[in-house]
Amino acid sequence: MKKYLILAGSVLFASLTMQSCLDFDDPGAEMNLSSVMGLEYFVGNVDTIPYRNLPSEESVDKAMNDLKIYFQQAKAGQYNLRGGKEGGLPGEHAYQRQYSLGPDLYAQYFVVPHKDFMYGSLTSSYNVSAEFNGGPLGAYTMAKNSLMPLLNHPSIDSIPEMKAINLLYYCLAAQEMADLSGPFTYLEDKKNSEAPENYDNLEVIYTGIVNNIDTIVACFDYYESASANERPRWYKDKLQSLMDEYCTTTENRTIDSYKRLANSLKLRMAMHIVEVRPELAEKWAEEAVASGVMLSTQDQHMIKEGHHPLANIANSWNDLRLCASFESLLMSLDHPYTKYLFKNNTNEIKNQVTGEVTPADTKICGIRSGVLVDDGQQYGQNMRQAYSTFDTEIVKGCPLYLIKYAEVCFLQAEGALRGWDMGDDAKQFYNWGIDNAYMELTNENYKGNGLSNYKKLTAPKEYVNVDPYGDGDNEAWESVTKIGVKWDDNDDIEIKLEKIITQKYIALFPLSTEAWTEMRRTGYPKMFPVLNADDGDGSLKQGDIIRRIPWVPTDPIAVSLVNTSGLKALGHEKGAVVDDQATRLWWDVADNNNF
Repeated sequence: MKKYLILAGSVLFASLTMQSCLDFDDPGAEMNLSSVMGLEYFVGNVDTIPYRNLPSEESVDKAMNDLKIYFQQAKAGQYNLRGGKEGGLPGEHAYQRQYSLGPDLYAQYFVVPHKDFMYGSLTSSYNVSAEFNGGPLGAYTMAKNSLMPLLNHPSIDSIPEMKAINLLYYCLAAQEMADLSGPFTYLEDKKNSEAPENYDNLEVIYTGIVNNIDTIVACFDYYESASANERPRWYKDKLQSLMDEYCTTTENRTIDSYKRLANSLKLRMAMHIVEVRPELAEKWAEEAVASGVMLSTQDQHMIKEGHHPLANIANSWNDLRLCASFESLLMSLDHPYTKYLFKNNTNEIKNQVTGEVTPADTKICGIRSGVLVDDGQQYGQNMRQAYSTFDTEIVKGCPLYLIKYAEVCFLQAEGALRGWDMGDDAKQFYNWGIDNAYMELTNENYKGNGLSNYKKLTAPKEYVNVDPYGDGDNEAWESVTKIGVKWDDNDDIEIKLEKIITQKYIALFPLSTEAWTEMRRTGYPKMFPVLNADDGDGSLKQGDIIRRIPWVPTDPIAVSLVNTSGLKALGHEKGAVVDDQATRLWWDVADNNNF
């Protein structure tokens, strides 16, 4: 059924109940839609994939013709998942809003070393304002608006596998959105509601995503089966041509590759809910593994085109420096990254308290998360610009992962630790995870800089972090990492979990959204307490970590919807809550008991 006319192009923006991610340089700018192409907007059934039907060649040819511009728009939606904007490849502006001004800081991978931006001020890691809070919704909205016209178009049912693939991309966007801020208008979004009003709680969203994944996998299984209705060669050739042209996240453009991506996402989500729904978590995890998750780095899904936006954000824009917590963790474990990826201080640093000078290029040094930073995007203005960053050329060539094989290994390691049927034991999966944890496309640097010795480390090195510029009383910070790397079957179960999550956290770098989720879920890896937590919205106490990104609505309609629908969904099973940084999401259980 035709419903509305939408203005669509390679990127679309919806006026939802939170701030959208507008132009980075002018967040208050209004989107000019007069120049984009109008498309008929259909409302179909996104949740249904008629994969048992055998379409005629004529109907498939018609669908391919009808959907050409919709497929191109959906391709842009894949880029939106990792900082794409206006139909282009992932770029610095959108990536910074999506990650570097939020989750990258919350996961304690990085710190922004200055506070002055042309559109606002970011005084510390947890400082939050409308100027800096558009990322999660903006990225989700762009992805959703790029994918939904295709998913709701009636012709897509003639090519059910392409519907399944693009629905899977939406599932990835929805999962990440849910875990950053919490409830959103999930069910209405899938129906292309013109003005969504009802926030769905995370249990509804998680269940809906997994139901979609099960349908997607059933579609893929049917395609690969030897049933009487097996797809004919002409159909498979046309499907392959569509996948080759419009599917960008893998070079292994096969149905099996997408099936493994779907099951790996289900396994990720199963582990997220292990404390709040343990029996369901086990069921989802075992189903995902039995059906088939990623088995090697060839199964990973990522965006390889272009360059990684972090390279310029950190080293051309000077907007990121290494976090002291990540520094301390890597140095304590003598991780290979400390030998080739992260660099020493670029210039000398004079201590503001003692006057002692740390010469240039003498040590890896990070900034403590939450420190109150100064103005200055250049070293001559701000000495914190001399702190450590990474090798530009290495990071520039790294892909942007959706799900990587190492993450799946660590998920299976934790599942096996919990007694679930994961297909092997925790030790095996743990070691496979470490072997494949490198962020580059090859393991040459990673393997050649001490990986073998790293895996043998039974206890951490003694390491004390001292801020060379001076922070507060200039106290030394002894490493909080008290575990080694080598797997020990005699370790306590909680120590084993800490090892798994710590190595998973390193392997995820720089995918901060998932790393931050694991920190909230498990309390690992152990990190230095965030300084000046009260510089956020006032809800956090010293020592707390941020639990979610607030919505921060800025117009009366959005405020009303948050108050009437959003807060109720956010408080699902938890009682009355407020829209702040301290409110825990549904799966974020407060008892600190992982078993």
